[in-house]
Amino acid sequence: MKCIILAAGYATRLYPLTENFPKPLLEIGGKPILDHLIEDVDDYIDEFIVVTNHKFIDIFNDWAEKFDGKVKVIDDGTSTNETRLGAVKDIQLVVEKALLHDDYLVMAGDNLLDFSLKGFIEFAKEKKTSCVMCHREDRLEALQKTAVISVDEGMITSYEEKPQVPKGNLAVPPFYIYRSEDISRINEALEAGCGYDAPGSFAAWLSKKCSMYAYVMPGKRYDIGDIKSYEAVKGIFER
Repeated sequence: MKCIILAAGYATRLYPLTENFPKPLLEIGGKPILDHLIEDVDDYIDEFIVVTNHKFIDIFNDWAEKFDGKVKVIDDGTSTNETRLGAVKDIQLVVEKALLHDDYLVMAGDNLLDFSLKGFIEFAKEKKTSCVMCHREDRLEALQKTAVISVDEGMITSYEEKPQVPKGNLAVPPFYIYRSEDISRINEALEAGCGYDAPGSFAAWLSKKCSMYAYVMPGKRYDIGDIKSYEAVKGIFER
């Protein structure tokens, strides 16, 4: 299995901290956010592929040197928030360069978890399908800002991106496992009009084409969106 880490955003809500420095490399608990994610699943992953933008490529390359070649960094060629490709097209960049005989763990590089992703990987192995993670969310305003699914005995029956009237209350954070034969369909999805900005748009499209399962998160996810949330998560991990 390989891992794609989406890290090409510009984190404008965290300015000035991220005006000239990438959010996924901000330190929490004494090390960069990405180090937490990589160290957790290192034993399961053959190669980590970090997709970033041209503005931060040199910073990421310097950081990646400590992993002795196991972390590869790809430049998506953009330099401003206004010209960003979007998460699905960043995944497409990796897919176009890949031989596609591997399954892929895909995740955003600006989230932290208080549980291990190893359980998610084992779940996908058991189901033998592409999978997403999910958690219960009862706040309507939160559901309207994220991907929302409905399930039947774990199998996804509906998948919506930022619905105004959600069909369910299971929110999907940006953590996905794609089987090789499924992720190879990303060009087909984009040609069919799949959204390309939100990372879950491809999963939503794919769920209508094949069986997919949802893994219920056994813990909490911390989304670092602005300076207030960054300071709060720093405090949690320091404790």
